[in-house]
Amino acid sequence: MVSFGLKKRTIMKQLVITILGEDRPGLVESISSVILENHGNWLSSNLSHLLGHFAGIIQVEVAEEHLQAFQDALNGLPKLDVRIEKGNTEIEPVELEQLNFVITGNDRPGIVQELASVIRHKGANITNLNSRQQSAPNWGVPIFSAVATVSLPNGLNKDEVINALESITSDLVVDVEQS
Repeated sequence: MVSFGLKKRTIMKQLVITILGEDRPGLVESISSVILENHGNWLSSNLSHLLGHFAGIIQVEVAEEHLQAFQDALNGLPKLDVRIEKGNTEIEPVELEQLNFVITGNDRPGIVQELASVIRHKGANITNLNSRQQSAPNWGVPIFSAVATVSLPNGLNKDEVINALESITSDLVVDVEQS
C-alpha cells in the first residue's frame, strides 16, 4: 500500500464559555490548566471580579475529537457554574467602524438602559461595555463611568451618536478614546 502523506483533517470547534462562581486565588490558573490539558486553545476572554465572585467569558478552540472530554473537564471544575455554547463561525464578518466611547455622568438607576437604547435606536451595537460607579472626588456623589465599544453601521457619523447620548441629560459627557 502506498501512502501519499494525506493527513486526516482536524475539525476545530469554536466555543464560548461562561463561568460564574465564588472568586479564589488561582482560579484563572485552574481554568486555563483544564483548557490546556484537554487540548483547548484559549483565544480571547473577558474576566471580572465582582462582589467576591468571578465572572468570565472565554472563547476557546478545540478539536472536535476532544470536544466531549473537554466539556466534561470544564463542567467538573468545583464550585463553578459553567456554560458552554458552540460559536457561530458561519457568520460573515462585516467591517464596521468600531469606536470606544468614554461616558461619564451622575449615576442613577436606568442610566445603562438609556445609553443602550440610544445606541440601538441609532442603528449601532454595543460589543463591549465596562462600567463602574464611584464617588466623585470632593463631591461624594456617585459618578457613573463606562467605556463602551460600539460598532457603527456604514454611513453613521460618530458625532450623531455622541450628540444623542449627551442629549439624555445635561451632566453626561461622551468622549471618543483614540486607539
